[in-house]
Amino acid sequence: MLDPHRLNALIDLWLHEDVGAGDLTAELMIEAGAAARFVMKAREPLVLAGVGIAAQVFQRFDPSIIVNHIAQDGASLTRDEAIMQVTGPARSLLTAERTALNIVQHLSGIAILTARYVEEIKGTAARLIDTRKTTPGLRALEKYAVRCGGGANHRLGLDGGVLIKDNHLAVASDIATAVAKARAGAPLLTKIEVECDTLDQVDAALAAGADVILLDNMSHADMREAVHRAGGRVPLEASGGVRLETIRAIAETGVAYISTSRITQGASAVDIGLDEA
Repeated sequence: MLDPHRLNALIDLWLHEDVGAGDLTAELMIEAGAAARFVMKAREPLVLAGVGIAAQVFQRFDPSIIVNHIAQDGASLTRDEAIMQVTGPARSLLTAERTALNIVQHLSGIAILTARYVEEIKGTAARLIDTRKTTPGLRALEKYAVRCGGGANHRLGLDGGVLIKDNHLAVASDIATAVAKARAGAPLLTKIEVECDTLDQVDAALAAGADVILLDNMSHADMREAVHRAGGRVPLEASGGVRLETIRAIAETGVAYISTSRITQGASAVDIGLDEA
């Protein structure tokens, strides 16, 4: 999650984008002193993520708004189940409504898709992890939503670990030299991961002392062989071609981690609404 100051800066950006100089409709239609109470509800089954952020949107716009949390992030909700109740000035509630709904709808969409992927590999030793393929500015929040859905996070950013990919090798050096350079320069406890397209590269990464090996777009047969060659010495991550229909078979090859961008890039916003209480 973002720290409170960064989150407030994001919320200010969202509100400025939507409200601009003021909510013309609310100011023309609603009396200045009018009060209201609304309930945020799930309009379809979902896994909830971002409810606290939505609450902060309301209170950032108008600190007099009172939020009563009914459901918590990570909860599985049915259709028409209540999420939160908001009470306060009617103008403020109606003005902040869309921004609050947008973020909880988006994050809950990621959480429910993540949960579906996690369910597919239930009973295997593999764990689902995300990638850096996220919406600019929303990475920390989208990765939080992945956790709400039962997944785990890969690097938050490029400073979160060393991942030597094919383009690094194309420009810099061979696997052995690249791992040695990374080991010499990285902080002591930093993990060094190497992306491998072939079994020969897997052998080279093992010999070089990589901490993690990423199997990129390998066949299931090659994944199984890579697991055999690694022999439990290092964890293997599978990536590429991961879909709901394929993830179970990938997990059954014996890899420790399965990463996919689909859970962040392919998630649809869920239907959540704000109704009069």
